Amino acid sequence: MDQIFADMFPATQIPYPVIVARFCGAIFFGGLIGFEREAQDKAAGLRTHILISLAAAVFAIISIESVHMPGLSDEQVRIDPLRVVEAVTAGVAFLAAGTIVLSRGEVRGLTTGAGMWLAGAIGLALGFGHWLIAAFALTAGLTVLFAIGKLQAAVKPKLRAPERADAAQERPGL
Repeated sequence: MDQIFADMFPATQIPYPVIVARFCGAIFFGGLIGFEREAQDKAAGLRTHILISLAAAVFAIISIESVHMPGLSDEQVRIDPLRVVEAVTAGVAFLAAGTIVLSRGEVRGLTTGAGMWLAGAIGLALGFGHWLIAAFALTAGLTVLFAIGKLQAAVKPKLRAPERADAAQERPGL
């Protein structure tokens, strides 16, 4: 039974409370990005962004811990944490691509896809213990989503007004 417990709770390089804190940070930070997407009624919202950020943090922590595992710390075994970053980036890019669609001649979902990518990057940052980088990325991302989103909403109707007037002139009976 002791072996089972030792296998379930091995000695780690990162203390378990720190791991839990990093996971909680990934959940919270990813949730903030997802909340904005959810508020905009986008397909990938709160839960999706949380799961992406949390998964990225898990992959980062696994890569750190794997370097120090017995049997994997041999000189012949090389574990490259950058491969984890590449794998997470590729996986999130695959998910994000699924949110991008062409509808009525317009591309939709790019911002949501970019938000998913950011959630993955923030999760990696937190998993590797880079709290300040993650916090700055979150702040910058939310600024883009909220502030620039509001600016776009204010400017867009003014830019589209001439298009509507031209279209109405082309169809006089409508």
